[in-house]
Parts: sequence; C-alpha cells; structure tokens
Amino acid sequence: MTSEAGRGGAASLPITIRRLTKHYGKFTALDHIDLEIKSGEFITLLGPSGSGKTTLLMMLGGFVQPDAGSIRFGDQEVVLLPPHKRGIGMVFQNYALFPHMNVAANLAYPLKLRGCRRDEIADRVAKALELVELAGYGERGVHQLSGGQKQRVALARAIIFEPRILLMDEPLSALDKNLREKMQLEIRRLHDRLGLTSVYVTHDQREALTMSDRIAVLNRGRLVQLDQPRDLYEQPTSRFIADFIGETHCVPVEVREGQALLFGKTLQLDRPLRSTAPAQSLALRPEKLHLLGCDVPPQLNVIEGKLRQHVFQGDSIVSYVTLADGREIAVRRSQGFGERTPEPGDKVRIGIAPRDTIIVPDDEPTAPT
Repeated sequence: MTSEAGRGGAASLPITIRRLTKHYGKFTALDHIDLEIKSGEFITLLGPSGSGKTTLLMMLGGFVQPDAGSIRFGDQEVVLLPPHKRGIGMVFQNYALFPHMNVAANLAYPLKLRGCRRDEIADRVAKALELVELAGYGERGVHQLSGGQKQRVALARAIIFEPRILLMDEPLSALDKNLREKMQLEIRRLHDRLGLTSVYVTHDQREALTMSDRIAVLNRGRLVQLDQPRDLYEQPTSRFIADFIGETHCVPVEVREGQALLFGKTLQLDRPLRSTAPAQSLALRPEKLHLLGCDVPPQLNVIEGKLRQHVFQGDSIVSYVTLADGREIAVRRSQGFGERTPEPGDKVRIGIAPRDTIIVPDDEPTAPT
C-alpha cells in the first residue's frame, strides 16, 4: 500500500465544482456552488444543519445527482459516473462496517470487488491496519471494537484501495470529546502521510479549525466564505460567519464616510471596511478584549459598560459586561495574581486593539472560489 505519496503528489486529484445546484421541491439545497479544491488539500465543508454541506459531499460521492452543474476530478467530468467508478474512499458517520465480518474481512471487501489477488489482499489488509495503528486486530469481530477502533477500521477500508480522493461525512460525531480530539489529529496525520485530496463535513467549528487547510462555510445552500482557518476566524466577511465561528458578541455600529462609529465614537481600524452599508456590526471575541485599569493606552479602542458578573472556568475567568444599549458582551482573561478585579456593579472600560476590531456587514456575500 503506497504511503509515501506526499501532499499534492500523484495519489491525489484536484476537484473543480461549477454552478452546482440541487432543489427538493421548493427547497434549495444547493444554490449555484462554485468551488475549487486543490490536489492534496484537506478542505472542510462547514455549516449549520440544512446548509447543504452533506448534500454537496454526497454529490461528490455520486450518491446524489445535481439538477445542474459540473463536478470534475482532475480533467474528468464525473457527474454521470456511479459511485463505484469515481475512485473515491468514503467514511460515513455511522462507520458502515459489516457486523457479520471480522476486521480483516471488512477491509478485504472493496479489494475483492476490484478483483485483487488473495496474496495482494492479505498484504494490503496488514499494511492498512498498521497504518491506522490496529496491527493484529484482523481477526476481531466488529462488536469487539471500541468506537475509536471502529472509526480506524472505517478509515482503513476507505483508503485500502489507494483512492485519490477521500470523502468523510461527520466521521467523529459519535465519539466522546477526548477521543474525538485525538482522532482529529490522527485523521490529519493520515491525510498528510498519504497525500490524498480530502473533503470533510462537520458542523463543529473547532474541529474544522483544527484539521483543515481551508474551510468552506455554507449557509442556506450558498458558499458564504472560503478561507484558511486563521483568516476565517480573524477576518469573517459577514455577521453570520462571525456568529457561527467561535464565541462572538455582535454590537451594531453606524458607518459614515468609511468610518465605523460605536455609541457616537469613531473606532480605529487596521483595515478598510468591507461594505459601505450604513448599519453593520462590531464582532467582539472575548479573548481579544481587555479590562482596563486607570491607564488607557492611546492605541486602543475603548468601550464602557457595567460589570454584571464573573464566571470561573478553570484556566480563565469570563467577565460579563452590560453596555449602554443593554447588550451584554464577555471578556475572557487568564487568572492573574495581585491585580485588582472589579466587582459586579462597577463601571468598567474595555480595550480592544484596532487589529482585533472587526466590522462585518449583516448580509452574506457569496465567497470567491
């Protein structure tokens, strides 16, 4: 089994999606999606329930037919190809393992369908199990495996015939938090080792930020932002993205002549506004905010409010502050020793650096591919 392909090598293919559309009666599941996925890239389709992410993945796999549009794997148009002729590996949410077969038989099944020799099958099964750290598990029944082991077997079966594209539909959703976080790293390492083009579906923002080269965020059947994880988090293009990715509190601002005003005060910005719409929002990340003392650095934007409460969360303290318009925002800080902590009911000032002062339009622009 080839394991030295390297990212973007001969084992992977780019994917080009053009104007992909799907309707179910009056409901639009996908609305003219354009997306280019690079060879060897790990891209995540992220969005809330009903956003179209799973529909898009099922179209890549050939399990759902679009009403219109094109899907190309490399130079080949695959819209009319059935799943078994697309050369893809697929990992489903429920693992889809055969309960009446042992682990080795589950892995051997796709190779038997392809007419591989018995000795080749045995060799590939052994190497696939070693690759997912399950060497020696071939004779075990599926019922004898833990959730994490079942997930490894499902991954091994998906890659055993050396596909050039790997599709994964929320494969970790059934696992507990600690195992899920471990498997995220293992799947990413496996992707890097094999050099596959991987398309991953999840509704978990942290999972997407942890694993992806780029993240395609879908909402109501439209692709609304496509970016690297850090850019998606730090430079959301709309209020929906700011609200959906991470913990955010949005406060309305007024825009005049290219300036953003909060409670009548002009905010210092590091980058030009994306939109000229008069009503936009200031997206505040709790970890980017600072409770200020007597001295206020001149380079900070300052927001005034009244402290409502502190919440202890182990490695940090979250302070909830009520603003002049009644909205509440949160400030997250690590515990400090010897510093004065304001009491509930105190008036406080919150500082935010211009680079962290994010102004977002309330509408959702379509993302460039």
